[in-house]
Amino acid sequence: MTAPLLQVQGLTKRFGGVAAVNNVSFDLAPGRIVGLIGPNGAGKTTLVNLITGVHRADSGSLRFEGHDVTRQRPFEAARRGLSRTFQIVQPFPRMSVLDNVTAGALFAGNAASPAQAREDAMAQLRFVGLQALADQPAAALTLPSRKRLELAKSLAMRPRLLLLDEVNAGLNSAEIGAAIELIRAIAAQGITVLLIEHLMKVVFSLCDDLLVLHHGELIAQGSPQAVAADPKVIEAYLGTKYAERMRA
Repeated sequence: MTAPLLQVQGLTKRFGGVAAVNNVSFDLAPGRIVGLIGPNGAGKTTLVNLITGVHRADSGSLRFEGHDVTRQRPFEAARRGLSRTFQIVQPFPRMSVLDNVTAGALFAGNAASPAQAREDAMAQLRFVGLQALADQPAAALTLPSRKRLELAKSLAMRPRLLLLDEVNAGLNSAEIGAAIELIRAIAAQGITVLLIEHLMKVVFSLCDDLLVLHHGELIAQGSPQAVAADPKVIEAYLGTKYAERMRA
């Protein structure tokens, strides 16, 4: 049996008297695309922040590739192979597209030299389809291109686990379709993906497994079909009409 890539055990984070994440436990198997869903305010981004060291858990533990990483800081997470995107993309606006990605390759991707980092960065720009804009300032990019730049930056860090925070927000149907294909291509490289997503079209066409948060608690996990039929998920998130369509 393959060992889990990431093990989350009893993770809890409070802000004042509010438990944003409450006693959450799950394992991520390598090579899977896992959706993290739930209503707004369910604790999804807080959970990703705990996994990547942005926040420190009040209790519980994290293990990555068998190592305890509960107290890691963000730069340590990146160097270990835990990379992420952000819901609100904020590139270095005055730097070129290439230099934005080179920074990730140089400081977290273990590139041997600045020249090697630029080569790695250009390879990722080709992968996401931004090579023609490599010399443009990041501030000049459209929203879909900024989303692809965010992916290229994360991939330049050579992740083994990539955490995506609403990469499809603000995109139209054609752009979402292209993003789905890009995520599939990322997973085909052997990178495990944890995807925060609100669009059920994306979740059910892309994800192997789902995790469902509600009020900071993990209320369901399993295949998309099993989760869609779970009464707790229907009540908290999907709605009766959507669940009926899924069963049909």
